[in-house]
Amino acid sequence: MPTLSLCLIAKDEETQLPSCLESVVDIVDEVIVLDTGSTDGTVAIAHQFNAQVYHFDWIDDFAAARNVSLEHASGDWILVLDADEQLVPGAKAMIQQAIQAEDCLVVNLLRQEVGAAQSPYSSVSRLFRKHPKVRFSRPYHAMIDDSVADLLCDEPHWQIAEIPTVMIYHQGYQSAAIAHHNKQKRARVAMEKFLAKHSKDAYVCSKLGALYVQMGEVAKGQRLLMQGLMAINANQQQDKVERNNRSHDKRSDNVAIAYELHYHLGIAYRRQQQLDNAQYHYEQALEQPLLESLKLGAYINLGSLKQLTGDLSSARQIYKQAIAIDPEFVIAHYNLGMTYKAIGQFVEAIAHYQKAIQLAPDYAEAHQNLGVASLKLGQLSQALAAFKQAIALHQNNNPQEAHRLSQALKSMGFNL
Repeated sequence: MPTLSLCLIAKDEETQLPSCLESVVDIVDEVIVLDTGSTDGTVAIAHQFNAQVYHFDWIDDFAAARNVSLEHASGDWILVLDADEQLVPGAKAMIQQAIQAEDCLVVNLLRQEVGAAQSPYSSVSRLFRKHPKVRFSRPYHAMIDDSVADLLCDEPHWQIAEIPTVMIYHQGYQSAAIAHHNKQKRARVAMEKFLAKHSKDAYVCSKLGALYVQMGEVAKGQRLLMQGLMAINANQQQDKVERNNRSHDKRSDNVAIAYELHYHLGIAYRRQQQLDNAQYHYEQALEQPLLESLKLGAYINLGSLKQLTGDLSSARQIYKQAIAIDPEFVIAHYNLGMTYKAIGQFVEAIAHYQKAIQLAPDYAEAHQNLGVASLKLGQLSQALAAFKQAIALHQNNNPQEAHRLSQALKSMGFNL
């Protein structure tokens, strides 16, 4: 059986680290923790799990840190996790099977983004053979993809595999985690430095452009995303010219980046109320040949756009497609309930609100709209119970909505 090393970089992760390391017990043969300046109990916790702990002076470069961690690993294979990630229960058998393939170089893992409502999955190259030419690049969103592409040109016998079921839970996209680590500011600084020297890099255009849009600088983000699309198109033309002269091309890399560029351009145009352009880019995103689970964000946003423009039939069909891909996709059930409610099919609406609540019990809006649909059907006790729960949940996160809903119900003669 090939040996497996976990490589992890960390700083002040005493809260998250135990869950991460517990998830790899009996799976990895050694744990390498590269500490980048912790002042809390991170190092002590790592030692409790018998990790080999090394220290690294932080230089605003995640790739540099990850590559140092690789140098300390002795396993045949490397598994890379962050402290806010855990392997799913049952991962051991699938990972062990994957790394026994003689010609396999990289195994792409499906990661569930806990707290990311619209794009709940991503594919990450975090399981790979220890090879001197496999190294991370890029200071932020560090990845091995560039080095792997170069290596495959020289050593074409290697294969890339994937495990299509979720292998990693990622907690880092929850709002509290983002605020705690000030991720947006760190990401912006690192990527802007990289972009200054690599203006035609489609990947950084995608990531930084999306960040600008998220931070409210929509026009700036849109320009950078379009710049990325131009770079992708140039790469594809160059690839056609060179494909016969080399054994590997980057079409698979370009597909994933193209999806991200179109998806975030759809968001940018939607925020600018340019709905036709938004629809075009969401549709282009969906045409990319990726795992369908990786495209759920585009499905849900295109459905919402159809809903906004009154095309409820198309919206309903799109949400059904999303649910077929992932039956536990909460927002798809909620949005499908909203389309059914809009056309007066309250029984169907209630079924999807209830499913959304089953999957996410604290979903205040689902409780609230369950109350509306139940009231429409004359199910008074069910409606009042749903409204009461919605008000209680809104009190924590949106007290103004809790007050508005209470007043609206009072005006109807209901005093909750």
